Amino acid sequence: MNTANLQLEGLYVVLSALLVSLRDKGVFESRELESILVETERRLASDPERNAQLRDANVDAICFPARYLRQALHSSEEGGGQSFVELATRVGHIKRER
Repeated sequence: MNTANLQLEGLYVVLSALLVSLRDKGVFESRELESILVETERRLASDPERNAQLRDANVDAICFPARYLRQALHSSEEGGGQSFVELATRVGHIKRER
């Protein structure tokens, strides 16, 4: 596996831990974080200058971080401590929201 991919995997796990911590400390409410991530994904998926040049699979790849973080937050609310692979698999089953 490409080392950069492993570094990104670690970064996603760290970011999800930070978001969960911010939520748990009351800095953000769950719905605020959800809204931020949904809006971020929407902007990424609808960038006309970039997306005209990309295939759907590439757009999905760009949206992966926002989707992963949403799933990590949902999992933590459900009391789960799912691994990167489990969460990434859940993301793969979710269709792009438009």
